[in-house]
Amino acid sequence: MTDRKYDLVIIGAGPGGYVAAGRAAQLGLKTAIIDKDRALGGTCLLRGCIPTKFLLQAASLHDEIQHGGRYGISVDGLHVNWAKTLEEKTKTVRRLSGAVSALMKKGKVDVLTGTGRLKGPHHVFVATTEGEESALETRFVLLATGSVPKMLPFLKRDGKRVITSDEALELSTIPASLIVVGSGAVGSEFASVYRSFGTQVTLIEALPRLIPLEDADMSRELEKAFTKRGISLRVGAAVEGAEVSNSGVKVKVTASGKSETLDAEILLVAVGRGPYSEGLGLETTSIQPDQRGFVNVDPFMRTGEEGIYAIGDLVPTQGLAHLASKEGILAVEHMAGHPVVPIRYETVPNAIYCEPEVASVGLTEEAARQKGIEIKVGKFPFTHSSKAMIAGHQEGLVKIVSDARYDEVLGVHIIGPKATELISEAVVGMTLETTTEEMYRAIHPHPTLSEAVMEAAENLHGQSIHI
Repeated sequence: MTDRKYDLVIIGAGPGGYVAAGRAAQLGLKTAIIDKDRALGGTCLLRGCIPTKFLLQAASLHDEIQHGGRYGISVDGLHVNWAKTLEEKTKTVRRLSGAVSALMKKGKVDVLTGTGRLKGPHHVFVATTEGEESALETRFVLLATGSVPKMLPFLKRDGKRVITSDEALELSTIPASLIVVGSGAVGSEFASVYRSFGTQVTLIEALPRLIPLEDADMSRELEKAFTKRGISLRVGAAVEGAEVSNSGVKVKVTASGKSETLDAEILLVAVGRGPYSEGLGLETTSIQPDQRGFVNVDPFMRTGEEGIYAIGDLVPTQGLAHLASKEGILAVEHMAGHPVVPIRYETVPNAIYCEPEVASVGLTEEAARQKGIEIKVGKFPFTHSSKAMIAGHQEGLVKIVSDARYDEVLGVHIIGPKATELISEAVVGMTLETTTEEMYRAIHPHPTLSEAVMEAAENLHGQSIHI
């Protein structure tokens, strides 16, 4: 056992942990980062955001080639070399993970492979896979351990017939049929990917509509788009059991009092993720996780134990990589004594990269009404967008929710082409407390998809010319 002293020890090298380490290095804090994976980047880079988006990009290209005839372009004998797709996905992940390692080296951050365990507020023990253990003494600790996929209690994950997103990224062949349970970001994205490659997909959601955390108009549009793509939907449906065999899975589903049995080659469970808080040694501190395993923090990401901070999926905020990064920066700057401003969580964007894409920031129409706010709503469909028509992607719309009295933008919701890129305009606007009038008076280039945001703001004021 060796002893080393640090200003900061970070447990977890995902987008929260490694970004925090990079900022700590900039601020001159002697820092160590611990992760159980030899490759850095955490779930997002290794088993989540990045590899999933690679498959989605491949699926999008496949779809575009299939519809190239509209532009006079045709490809005979279109073929998917799935092994090559997976190989390139893995290469991309390795390159990005290597870039994270280079950043740690540049910042002189000590990288330790193993599991970190607290022993009080200022000591962290690191256990390696080889059974070795080292003790670290530190002024501050940042917990950035992320999350793990949840599983339905009556199902057993076997990695072959009953899988999570981890295995869905590594299927050796494209399945002929797939049942996806859960229509959040993970479920909708994998349903979209495999449908593009020809899989017969059934998507099951227990709540009354798809992507239930998004605005209801976004749900309706996605249901229409998925149905048009041939994805079979079951909303308001409960999975009551599954029978696994060597050839596939039979899933019993009940909706509106009626039961049916669905057959598929694979069952993908995408019912959310839970915080990774076990085995951290929290019992040696005054930190008490809630019943779900989350660690509560104050606006500066401080836990109930002095000197220990927590961020990302471990705390009860949105489980988003980009948010974890900002929380990590906030925590480190606070440790270093810099003046900091708490995160305005109402301006944190959500993004779902299925086809069509969905993105949002701020209040939904329903949430605003529940708060008793008098609102105005403006919409603009992509059917009326010249650039969307050119691109051949006219599904979806832009929706803006504003305060009727002050005209301040309260929420923006987009479903359609490049929605995850377009939402950034709304994020900047809401950060600056923009009004819808300011939004539509800002001149947007023509022809672009971004004009749809301007037109939705015009529509809210009854001034949209193109609808």
